[in-house]
Amino acid sequence: MTQYQYTVKNVKGERKNGQLKANSQREAYGLLREKQYRVLSLTEVPETIWTKDLSFKQSVKQKDFVIYLRQFSTLLKAGITIVDATNILAKQTNSKVLQKTLYEIQESLQQGNALSEVYEQYPHIFKKLFTNMIRAGEASGTIADTLERLADYYEKQLRTKQKVMAAMTYPAVIAIITTFVVFFLLLFVVPTFVNMFNDLNATLPTITIWVLTASKWIQQDWWIILLLVIITVSGLLLIKKQPKGAYLLDAILLKIPIFGTLFQKAAISRMTSTLASLFASSVPILEAIEITEKVVGNEVVAKVLHEGKTSLERGDSLAEPMEQHWVIPPLVTQMIAIGEKTGSLESLLTKVSTFYENEVEAVAEQLKSLIEPVMIVLLAGVVGFVVLAIMIPMFDMFNQIH
Repeated sequence: MTQYQYTVKNVKGERKNGQLKANSQREAYGLLREKQYRVLSLTEVPETIWTKDLSFKQSVKQKDFVIYLRQFSTLLKAGITIVDATNILAKQTNSKVLQKTLYEIQESLQQGNALSEVYEQYPHIFKKLFTNMIRAGEASGTIADTLERLADYYEKQLRTKQKVMAAMTYPAVIAIITTFVVFFLLLFVVPTFVNMFNDLNATLPTITIWVLTASKWIQQDWWIILLLVIITVSGLLLIKKQPKGAYLLDAILLKIPIFGTLFQKAAISRMTSTLASLFASSVPILEAIEITEKVVGNEVVAKVLHEGKTSLERGDSLAEPMEQHWVIPPLVTQMIAIGEKTGSLESLLTKVSTFYENEVEAVAEQLKSLIEPVMIVLLAGVVGFVVLAIMIPMFDMFNQIH
């Protein structure tokens, strides 16, 4: 939004100065006139470091967003106007961010702006995929159906994301617990036995020497560990920001044993679902591929899509470059090739998307059942190693006494 400086007169003839934010000068005039002001002057305030809005733009939870789309579609199908439907949804949504945004959208719509144009003013909430499908729905007069299709799409993406997160959460939690337990033992438990072991004047087992050395090192040089963690995380974030670095990291993720398959299937499900939704909304194929390339969430898959777009621009097949890449399974390339020949690409992509969504669920369940015992054994093994290192000299001391 743009900041505007205004000078107005109210109904009593009193002169007032102030500032307001609006998407356009026309909208700013409308907002002032709604308050029964007579506008004397209205000028745009140049953006500087002091006037720029430095607040972080909050996004809307995907669950709240899906509910909004479902309800919006239902209201439009019931014959309620877009402006009135927006007002109703703003009043009843549980999301404060979405509520504020919808009230602003309502004001813009009342100024005569198109729905897709208004959505574009809030890219942190309404992504390019969304606005393009809404624009196509406006052109074909099927906004209600488009909203319902978008709700199905985002709901499917949410389910897939939740399944992947569920599979990743358990090992992450166990790894964090293991780390904290080991650090607690080395920092607070092991040091209490050091003096006792020194008084023994006996040769300690190798395993005990390792643990005592680790405990001493962590107590004295803990900051090195913290520094290494910060450097590693910062380095990964910097690499992720570079195109080649992001591609490399995503390629590594896809090659990770066990989890790589899950990430690959989730990316394929997202790619095919996005393409199918865009085709169903009559978005041109080249534009649909370009949008999917940006939202697929994996640089390896995005590169394959880019190569597919280039192939189409040359007059060749979309499936051809995909057939030559390891990340795209043969099932996907075969279905795309058949869809291109028969003109049924949208329906086939929808079937592929559903298939891989089910595959993600199956793999996630298998991973949880496989990882749970492995992580429990790992936790027991690591903690047991530290405890054993302390107990062995204790048993030796007990045997010497008796």
